[in-house]
Amino acid sequence: MRSKKCLDCQEVKPATEFWKLQSSKDGLACYCKACFSLRNSRYYRKKQANLGKRTREYRRYSDVPEGMKYCARCKEIKSVNEFGKNRSESSGLTNYCRPCHSEATQETRNRNHGSVRNYLLKLRYGVTEQQVEEMVAEQGGVCAICLRADAKHVDHDHLTGLVRRILCFKFNGGLGQFEDDPVKLRLAADYLELRGSHARRMRIEIGTPVIGGPDRVRWDPFWRSRGSGQQSSRHYHLRQKYGINDKDAEWLLKLQMGQCAVCGDFPAEHVDHDHESGAVRGMPCSACNTGMGQLRDDPITLRRAADYVEGRLVQTVAAEDGSTRLSLTVPDVDPASVPRGGWKAYWEQDGQYRKQTLPFDEELDMPEWEGPGPAGVLSHD
Repeated sequence: MRSKKCLDCQEVKPATEFWKLQSSKDGLACYCKACFSLRNSRYYRKKQANLGKRTREYRRYSDVPEGMKYCARCKEIKSVNEFGKNRSESSGLTNYCRPCHSEATQETRNRNHGSVRNYLLKLRYGVTEQQVEEMVAEQGGVCAICLRADAKHVDHDHLTGLVRRILCFKFNGGLGQFEDDPVKLRLAADYLELRGSHARRMRIEIGTPVIGGPDRVRWDPFWRSRGSGQQSSRHYHLRQKYGINDKDAEWLLKLQMGQCAVCGDFPAEHVDHDHESGAVRGMPCSACNTGMGQLRDDPITLRRAADYVEGRLVQTVAAEDGSTRLSLTVPDVDPASVPRGGWKAYWEQDGQYRKQTLPFDEELDMPEWEGPGPAGVLSHD
């Protein structure tokens, strides 16, 4: 193997440590690769300094071991596993390690958009943080549907992408569970009031719209002793929590033909009960059961949510000073003038209005279950 002496460092090194140079007698450069890089670095940095530009400290790429990478932000050599993917780079990795990359990204967004929240709002919904704050102020600081919790989450139409209003966390999620479908929301309201199609089936079969409940043992003394032998754990869970057993649940599922008692579109998966009386109303699907829970099992809320989705809830009306403001209830009231917790009277009147002015023909009135009292008694003999 040939060797050569470097004119800069005066060290004798193998020929592989020198770049090839055809104009040289031995075909090799006068300086080793390390010294050649230093010369180029000094020339480049002197040129940039004359232009008034700052450059980073010189570092040889060969100083980074295999499987490692240098982070230009924290100036540390780290494993390539600590770097994200970036197909635009020749290495396929980001220039900064993951923590530094996150910091740099946040700094860029803050610099260009004011804040990360403002960036995300513009990216997802096409509105700015200031516009959202103005919408919250128009609503009096409360959720446009429930009129109780703080308005924090931007709600938008998933079909058009347009922003509707600002809601609280639960109600924004509840609309998603019902797939923004006003028909399902109104069906859920009727179901909770025991006046929908499922309640009619229950009345036809057992004479009452509900079954079970914690007081069942008192008025049905033979229920505990029905059947013999060891029962399933689900049987005891249903008996303790809902006042029904496995056979009751099977009967209820058969009555519903295996479908949700609310929407009828998906398989029934959960036992639903009245949280005041404890009586079982039916078996809804997972989405309807979760959605009703997030909307507080309140028929008024569900009908307001249905009108909200259809654009019938939030209205723009003329203010006394000639400008415009929002109207969230019937009777109309300025949201900014109602103190926190002062919506109860308006809420109840608005609920009656929504119930009496449905956008389609309302079903025949059914006698509402008075409760609490004896619920349905099933015979499995």
